[in-house]
Amino acid sequence: MQFLIFFKVQIGENTDMKPIMPQLNSSSDKPLYIQLYEYLRTGIFAGDIQVGEKLPSLRRLAKDLGLSVTTVEQAYNQLLVEGYVVSRPKSGYYAAQVTRTRSSSVVPSASEGGSGDAPSGTVPPAAGFDFQNYPFEEPRYRFDMDSFDFVKWKKCMAAVLNERPDLLLYESDPQGERVLRYEISRYIYTSRGVRCTPDQIVIAAGTQQLTNHLARILRRMNIGHVATEDPGYLPVQNIFRDQGFSITRVPVAEDGIAIEKLPVNIPCAVYVCPQNQFPTGAVMPVGRRYDLLEWARQGDSIILEDDYDSELRYFGRPVPALQGLDESGEHVVYLGSFSSTLFPAIKISYMVLPTRLAEIFRSFMRSYDQTCSKCEQLTLAMFMERGYYYTNIRKMRNLYASKLQAILAVLRRFAAGIVTPLNTRSGINLMLVVDTEALTGGPSGDSVPAAPGSKDASALSALAASIGLNVTPVTGLKLKAPERQCALTLYYNQIPLADIDSSIQQMLELWRTAG
Repeated sequence: MQFLIFFKVQIGENTDMKPIMPQLNSSSDKPLYIQLYEYLRTGIFAGDIQVGEKLPSLRRLAKDLGLSVTTVEQAYNQLLVEGYVVSRPKSGYYAAQVTRTRSSSVVPSASEGGSGDAPSGTVPPAAGFDFQNYPFEEPRYRFDMDSFDFVKWKKCMAAVLNERPDLLLYESDPQGERVLRYEISRYIYTSRGVRCTPDQIVIAAGTQQLTNHLARILRRMNIGHVATEDPGYLPVQNIFRDQGFSITRVPVAEDGIAIEKLPVNIPCAVYVCPQNQFPTGAVMPVGRRYDLLEWARQGDSIILEDDYDSELRYFGRPVPALQGLDESGEHVVYLGSFSSTLFPAIKISYMVLPTRLAEIFRSFMRSYDQTCSKCEQLTLAMFMERGYYYTNIRKMRNLYASKLQAILAVLRRFAAGIVTPLNTRSGINLMLVVDTEALTGGPSGDSVPAAPGSKDASALSALAASIGLNVTPVTGLKLKAPERQCALTLYYNQIPLADIDSSIQQMLELWRTAG
């Protein structure tokens, strides 16, 4: 049923005609009084029904809408209980003052999904949540729904919920679900050459959580010094620093970390990305890998190998993991994550510990809860067991390789000599070295003078974000002309392939006209 009715509203001495167009569906599972209540509540909250406006009488509204008086009275009573209206004896119902706050984009309701009866003293759940406009204030980067097969993921999650809901009625193993550890051990052996058993694998919600576990393990091994790549992944460095470790930042060259500058004569740990160094994309050749392993053996040190985006290599075969080259099996901790190969919101990461480190972890793991969703762990295990993960990896390689080529083509056409792309063979991001002095004001090439700081990395990053592109400044990179150059990382994986040409051109145009 759809109705269009008018009624008179008394505000002081004034009389005005106010329209109401409630769309009430008598065949809906939601009671009619709830539908009417929600319509009026939204009008009051939005200010369409102003503070102090009188609502129609029960009998008048019931007659105009073809409803029973009881139905209208139930709707009014719910509004009254929740404070959206006030009742004046022998006068009627009036719209109340509803305080709006910054977080009031969603109107709370006690009546969502049922009779509307909420237990006394409880906070009613939200109703009418606007998923289409969520998040309401956070920046929204462009996204590509073709980058992941959510249909197959939903099938696996439904299978967990329908076939084995009993597994969700108790907490997850602090080390991670064994079925997932088994699937991971199979995958990383066949795809990365990592040799391990499920008992050596630890699962957690993100690399940073794993780093906290590693800090505890290293302390028990009397290791208090950590070397990190420069530039490199700062969150890991910050965690070790906050845990009281001494930090040595070691520069990265084209063939990876400078091994000759690592600490000697003391046991320590070194955090490296030998397959796809972040953010430079440097790959450590096999000779240097054996040099790094020898450094660890001589100092009884530990290599923390972050296999960042190693599966997403678009030219040639993926480079085997350093862990598989360690014949002793005692000096390399292998770190992996599913955030890039599944979807960013899932925070499932894992590490493979040498046997002696795994024993140390099990000695204290019962003191810490598993931080990774058990339901997602089981879903991922089934996703891998059914072969969906392998299929998705192949799809992503093809898709991202096409995106990478498209971006490089745009940069060659419109920014040659101005924007230099690095790490162009793998991963989900591209590092850009920008000659800020060479940026010009459009196709004519006329130079546009820029205000001081208007074309630094932070400013260019903000301009890219204004059109939905995820571009972050890079710090610590040694540039040939630092007075006129800056470096940024462009995450291109979530830009739809069809949008790359126009969006990158738009970004370059914004950069040219900055200031």
